[in-house]
Parts: sequence; structure tokens; C-alpha cells
Amino acid sequence: MSGDRTHHPVHGTAGGDPYVALPPTAVDGTATGPTRLIVAWPGFDPPRTARALASSIPMTGVPVWRVYLDMPASPAGGLGSGSILQTEAIETYCEAVENAAQRLPAALADIRRDLALPDGPIGLVGFSAGGAAALLAVARDVVPVSTIALVAPVVAPSRAARAVEKRSGLERSWTDRAAALADRLDLGALAADLAGRDVATLLIGGAKDRVVPAREITALRDVLRRHAIGPVESTTFRMGHALAAEPGTEARAPITEAVRVDGVLTDWFRERLATPSPSTPADTTRPADAQPMDAAAEEAQPVDIGSGPVDTGHGPVDTGHGAWSLDAADGVRQAQDTVEARHAEFSTGR
Repeated sequence: MSGDRTHHPVHGTAGGDPYVALPPTAVDGTATGPTRLIVAWPGFDPPRTARALASSIPMTGVPVWRVYLDMPASPAGGLGSGSILQTEAIETYCEAVENAAQRLPAALADIRRDLALPDGPIGLVGFSAGGAAALLAVARDVVPVSTIALVAPVVAPSRAARAVEKRSGLERSWTDRAAALADRLDLGALAADLAGRDVATLLIGGAKDRVVPAREITALRDVLRRHAIGPVESTTFRMGHALAAEPGTEARAPITEAVRVDGVLTDWFRERLATPSPSTPADTTRPADAQPMDAAAEEAQPVDIGSGPVDTGHGPVDTGHGAWSLDAADGVRQAQDTVEARHAEFSTGR
């Protein structure tokens, strides 16, 4: 483990996988309740690593530790490429998702030890394949979870593969075992295992996402609501699947789509895990015509992949609630500067 636990990111290994932990440096909010830690997983598409995800969605305004944990494995190509049609690639995907959920208790124990954090429920964030791992962890009840946010989660790997087949004209070479592994990770089928849980859930989709079409996000939301797992919200942006530029393995300044997603995640977690400081002014960063999350998702249906619906209007939201520094090689400080600069432009109307 390396880093200053008070002001600087901490780097370490948890459950056998590398992590980056960002400290709770928000100055305009205080953590409330027992949840003092959010664990976030990247995907098989950019951002593909903990470092890259931490720079894309740092959630600086959330006054709890945010720990970005590598997935156990990653295939050579993204889920939208032809590689998903190969048995080896889909088996790698399925094993990584299963192992991530299975290793979470051990990883959490290592993280709590490194950061000197007490026991208690956690928040989960997952992007793409990481989203599948996050919901699987909740379904299997491997650790107590109070809140979960899924960004473009792979709802059904078999449907993602079918979309690649249609675009490429290629055919799957999956074995029966590979197909069975993929079917086990259909998130809609996992919903029954979530019945009765009190877990606040947020789903974020992309109207131009060819890996996980927005209609799948809305369908998953409806299934989760039917099983009464707790409050379930959804929203859709005019974006594709990736939240970072290729190769998506290093910390870089966030792209516009990541800034928007980071703003929504920050607001959503702050509403559930924190209270504003008494001197904090009223929030004026969100446009007056911003639509409610569910209303935005409804307007996105049916999905026209060619043109896509308008986004929710959340836009770049101020994440300059606090500050933390990092070794220059990480590039995450550059990411935060970019977020704040974009917010300044938005606020002044330039």
C-alpha cells in the first residue's frame, strides 16, 4: 500500500487485484449513516482499469472513500468487437465477473485494513462488465450493500454477442459450456434473487450504446422494480458505451460523457450518503429544465441508435467539492482540473 490516507490517493492490492482509493476530501458535505465506502469496478471497454476509472468518474464531491478495484481479468478486445464471439473471450468475461463478485469480501477486508475503515454497508459502482459484477454481488449477498449504481451494465452477454453478429456478419463459436456461463449472467434473471432487499439503485444508459442499448437499461429497471429491491431510478445520456478514449488503461483527463456521468453519480450518492454543510449554498449547477431521471429514460424509448434522444440535461455538474493531489504520473489531478474547468464554462454560459 502506498499514499497518504488523509489527502492523497492510496494504491494497494485487495483480494488479489490492484486498487486506487480516493480519500473523502469534499468540503461542502458530511458523510451520514453507516456507509463510508464506495467500491467501483471498471469494464472490458474503456475505462478498463481502476486507474482509468478513477480519473473518469472520481466522484470528488462524495464525502466517503471511493475505491476503484481492477477486474480479475480482461479480454484482448472490447465487448463490441468480434472477440466476444469466441469461446475464450466470453469465458474470460464470465469468469472475471463471477470472480469479482466472489472476491469482494476478501477485497473489502483488505481495503478496510489498509484504510482503517470500520465495518458497515458499502456502495457499489460498476461500469459495463463491472456493472454485471456489482449486481451479481448484491444478488448473492456477499457483503452488505446500501446503494448501487450501474453505468451501462452488460445486461445479457448473449444479446451483446448477437448484436455483434448482426453488425459483423460473423457467427459465434461458443461451446455449450460457454453459452451456459453467459446465460448465468443475464441480469434480468438475477432479479428474483434480489427480492426484498432494501438497496437504492441507479441505472445509467447510453442512447448510442451498441453494446447495451438503452432499452435494455429500461427493461432491467422495470424488472428490478417488480421485485421490490428498493428505489430504482434510471437515466439515459446521448453517449456510446465507452467512458474513456482507447486504450482506456491509464489515467487521463475525462471525456465529456464521463464528466456528465460523474456529475449524476456524485449528486445521487451525495443525496443518499451525505448531508450538505450548513454554509453550503443552494445547488444552482443543474439547469432549470433538467428532466427527472426516469422521465429522461422514458423519453429515450424506443431507442433510435442512429440519432438518439436528447440527453437528460444534467450536463457537466460541479465536482469541485473538495481537492486531493496525486503523483503527476497518475494524471488524475489533470482529470479533476478538466472537470472544474468545464463546470466553470457551464456556469458562466460560455
